[in-house]
Amino acid sequence: MGNITNTSLHTMVTEFILLGLSHPPNLRIILFLIFFVIYVLTQLGNLFILLTVWTDPKLHARPMYILLGVLSLLDMCVSSVFVPRLVFSFTPASKVISFSACVTQLYAAHTLGSTQCFLFTLMAYDRYLAICWPLRYPMLMNRKLCIILVAVAWVVGSIHGSIQTTLTFRLPFCGSNEIDCFFCDIPAILRLACADTSINELVAFVEIGAVIAVCFVLILLSYANIVYAILRIQNASGRRKAFSTCGSHLTVVTIYYVPCIFIYLRAGSKTPLDGAVSVFYTAVTPLLNPIIYTLRNQDVKSALKRITAVRRNSSENK
Repeated sequence: MGNITNTSLHTMVTEFILLGLSHPPNLRIILFLIFFVIYVLTQLGNLFILLTVWTDPKLHARPMYILLGVLSLLDMCVSSVFVPRLVFSFTPASKVISFSACVTQLYAAHTLGSTQCFLFTLMAYDRYLAICWPLRYPMLMNRKLCIILVAVAWVVGSIHGSIQTTLTFRLPFCGSNEIDCFFCDIPAILRLACADTSINELVAFVEIGAVIAVCFVLILLSYANIVYAILRIQNASGRRKAFSTCGSHLTVVTIYYVPCIFIYLRAGSKTPLDGAVSVFYTAVTPLLNPIIYTLRNQDVKSALKRITAVRRNSSENK
């Protein structure tokens, strides 16, 4: 049950036990290897995108690719917050996580998650300006403004994470300390509190729901205007090019929002499918993002070719 400190009012839990995912014992090694490989590929893939954007002059000066670089950084952080714990859950290593580490993980999870929501909204807004206002785009969205907007997204995301973390861990935990999940998350932690959690559930539902809903609506409005503008383009090749610049972002937004809605907007219900959905948005989605942007984005492909050509020429000159 872990360490428990006695007080005059109740027993205070000082550490938690992450039970991890339910799985057949004979698949433990296979699952360990799968998620270990996922973690390594996620870090390498996103680092690859980040370095490509940073080293290519044609990319790191454009707001769209500044946002893509920040998304890759967020994906690396998200993967590092969740996946190592998931990997170790398939080993004989201790499943114990200290109270402070659990607080830190929950804060990081919600800060990074909400920042991603805001970033996807900024990416949609950037595409809206580029397609609907192409002549005014350099004035409406430039590198400096993009960096400011990203900084604001990080700050607001941090405030959101602080609110959720404070509300969750102000509750007393005096019973079981076993978290039925592979990471510290609000629904699983609230089930352990020995106090009324109805206010927490309501605030979590309203605040997280508001972040997801507002960002999602803004993205839909941006793309409604984008589609309308694209359909007015007379040239078929121009329409295809415009759609291709948005396809990657729409795909990433879809695979991000669907699991979030499933997990957080279901008023504390618990089903066996929750574990699989949690794995998808914490481990698989950060892996898919660099693959999607690399395969579907012609600018990234061109940048990779330029970088490869420069390195080949420099090696030949040596």
